[in-house]
Amino acid sequence: MSTSIRTSTIIAASVGTIFTGFIAYAIYFDHKRRTDPEFRKALKKESRKEARAAKEQAEAQGAQQKEAIKIAVAEAKEEGFPTDVEDREAYFMTEVARGETLSQDGSDSVEAALCFYKALKVYPQPRDLMSIYDKTVPKAVFDILADMIASDSTIQIGSRQGSESGSHGIDD
Repeated sequence: MSTSIRTSTIIAASVGTIFTGFIAYAIYFDHKRRTDPEFRKALKKESRKEARAAKEQAEAQGAQQKEAIKIAVAEAKEEGFPTDVEDREAYFMTEVARGETLSQDGSDSVEAALCFYKALKVYPQPRDLMSIYDKTVPKAVFDILADMIASDSTIQIGSRQGSESGSHGIDD
């Protein structure tokens, strides 16, 4: 019986010692953080370094997305678009439905925007369709769609100045 008490006492003492050591380290770290100017400089430098790395990663991802947009638009142009009125209407409905599904899913914004872009290419009045997209399509997908339209000179929605000023190419 005394062996089991000793074992539990040893375990409790070990846990207490480890916990006390952890608390002591936390107090030491906090004291050092507050009083040591070199340590604070090192922490600030580390923070700036992480922020810079995150910014560079975001810029690289943005460039990668722009390249993906250009490739997607080029592939869509290469595939071609229907010319018959009935085929255009069916194509439009199919692409809008696919775009809505993909944008609600949220998995691939570029693919969703590409579907809306393809529908826009066959729609007789793209300006009207863009105003509908502006109200119904999620902003991330709409922004990608605006980039796709900007890279395609064959779609005339409005003046280029409106697109650059942030109104997504729609003149009201």
